[in-house]
Amino acid sequence: MADYGVGIERMGRVAVVTFNRPARKNSLDEHMWSCLEAVTEDLRKHTPRAVVITGAGDKAFCAGFDVSPENPQVSRLVDAVQSHRKGPVMELITRVRTSTDRLVGLPVPVIAAVNGLAYGGGAEIASRCDLRVMDPCAVICFSEVRLGLMPDHGGVVGLTRLIGPSKAADLILTGRKAGADEALSLGLASRISAPGKALDEAVALAQTIAGNGPRAVRHALKVIRSTPDLTCAHALAMETVEAVDLIASGECITGIAAFLMKQPPEFPEVE
Repeated sequence: MADYGVGIERMGRVAVVTFNRPARKNSLDEHMWSCLEAVTEDLRKHTPRAVVITGAGDKAFCAGFDVSPENPQVSRLVDAVQSHRKGPVMELITRVRTSTDRLVGLPVPVIAAVNGLAYGGGAEIASRCDLRVMDPCAVICFSEVRLGLMPDHGGVVGLTRLIGPSKAADLILTGRKAGADEALSLGLASRISAPGKALDEAVALAQTIAGNGPRAVRHALKVIRSTPDLTCAHALAMETVEAVDLIASGECITGIAAFLMKQPPEFPEVE
């Protein structure tokens, strides 16, 4: 039985997902992907109000896809490449992309606590989260081109929509490292934490979000995530529909009543 994997800790209304393979900089092999899929399924069945993703230890968030020969996915990929078969390659990329999609596509805010290096697929996962809290010493690197590869967990599209084509090209096509300060200036990092406090501050951010109306957060998040795919007119129409549905749900009655009574609101959970 493997002594590593992907853990989940529920802290009230917040769930913390941890890539737990510090000896390999939390890189993702077949076992790690299977664990991540199981954790994501658990989060879908019992959805918290916010999710934080981080890496075990103080060195790495996630070094991305494990390209070592010990990873069974690599041997299958090598066999496919040597025999010029695209099918197994498509199968692998579809799996890791779908697993990433399901994780970052949870219907609640997903926050990356980038506590150390985030390379390759790790950088992709971080960039596809809704928010990123980076340690001042953390580094993000879309390193795939150095190996003759390209981001394939949705990272090309995700990073381009996050920071724009020119800035994304600079990071992806060079494979260079970006520290926390540059990441913040590019819009890749949302916040820089105090040293060693990326997880603590990401959890605090998640708890702040979790204290707000869960339906309000979900409806707003849906529009935020959808906006890059829509024209301005369609995005505005969607915003209106979501706002109407939200108000009709009655959640605002709890919030407004608490505001008028000068008390913190206690919003019911979303079923």
